[in-house]
Amino acid sequence: MPTDVRVRDLGYAAAYLLGSVFLLMVVPVARITWWQAEPSPALWVELAQIGVACVGATQRRSHPLVGLGLTTAAMAWGIVITGGTGTGVLLMFTDLLYCAVLHTSRRVSWAVSGAAGVVIVALGVVGLIAKGPSDAVQILLSITALLGIPVLWGREVRRHQEQAGVERDRADQTRRVAELDRLAAVTAERASMARDLHDVIAGQLSAIAIQSEAVLSLPDPDPATLRRVLTSVRTTSVASLNEMRTMIGLLREDDAAADEPRTAPAGLDSLGTLLETARATGLTITLDDRRPPAAAVPAAVDLAAYRIVQESLTNAAKHAPGSAVGLTLRNDAGMLVVEIDNDLVPDAAPAGGTGTGLLGLRERASAVGGRVVAEQHGTRWSVRASLPVPS
Repeated sequence: MPTDVRVRDLGYAAAYLLGSVFLLMVVPVARITWWQAEPSPALWVELAQIGVACVGATQRRSHPLVGLGLTTAAMAWGIVITGGTGTGVLLMFTDLLYCAVLHTSRRVSWAVSGAAGVVIVALGVVGLIAKGPSDAVQILLSITALLGIPVLWGREVRRHQEQAGVERDRADQTRRVAELDRLAAVTAERASMARDLHDVIAGQLSAIAIQSEAVLSLPDPDPATLRRVLTSVRTTSVASLNEMRTMIGLLREDDAAADEPRTAPAGLDSLGTLLETARATGLTITLDDRRPPAAAVPAAVDLAAYRIVQESLTNAAKHAPGSAVGLTLRNDAGMLVVEIDNDLVPDAAPAGGTGTGLLGLRERASAVGGRVVAEQHGTRWSVRASLPVPS
């Protein structure tokens, strides 16, 4: 039991002691007389009764059953010896009865409530037999007020406390579920960002590596070619740096960099820059855009289509350097169809890879409700993506 609870109980007991002694000394008639004792009881008997009840009051929260037993004994002693019960002792008894219902286990609480009900009925029957109907009604009303009100009050407060506890547990459970959902959403978003990071940075760095290798492989590159390739390398490097800064800023958990500008995710409207970068690697790219003007494309589909084109061009530059690439964009039955095909180069040196690029394309298309098919057709390699768009 916490110390503050014990101190509070001692305060209650001290207040009961002072109030009971004051009533005994100043207003001695403030008591219930059960029968007239002859001769009148000595003062110390009354004070002893109050003292025993006050000792019980010190246990109102820590050991309410013990406290109830002591106050019940004090009240019974007063009825037998003095023929009455002081108001102070009566208040302590009702308070301890209330605490015994409220601050004990569920089983004990119901046992105390049941015992109080049995006593009320028993005393009512005894009064009916001994005093007759008229006096029995008065006795029953008095006993009901003495025992029934504290019990009913304790039961009601206990019910509200239990209901509040259930609501707190439910709120805690809801909060934990919401936190788990939030963590799951953050994890999924971070996984999506990781795919974006691979699609963007890996493609751009691969382009830089291929362009650099192309320049180094030339025995005596002319200044115009060298300048064009180095300009493309610089442009791609700056774009990679901006994309990296954007992704790192999104992944940070604090808002320290909230005021820093962040680039928007690329879409099909940025195809021109992407194709120029790919052409700088040596690819010959033909674009056939059959989409209707100002066609509405959801942002997620727009980003997915751009990443699919970017990854496909990167793979073509890796595995078929210098090949001819055809890129077709068209709308077909509520689907945005993206087709990229390139010549296969039999004598090209094999390029290492983990195979995550093609897997990433399929996952990205699946995330927006589409699909990607990559396969060989004769001497050409084809990637076909179908992504849903509003009709």
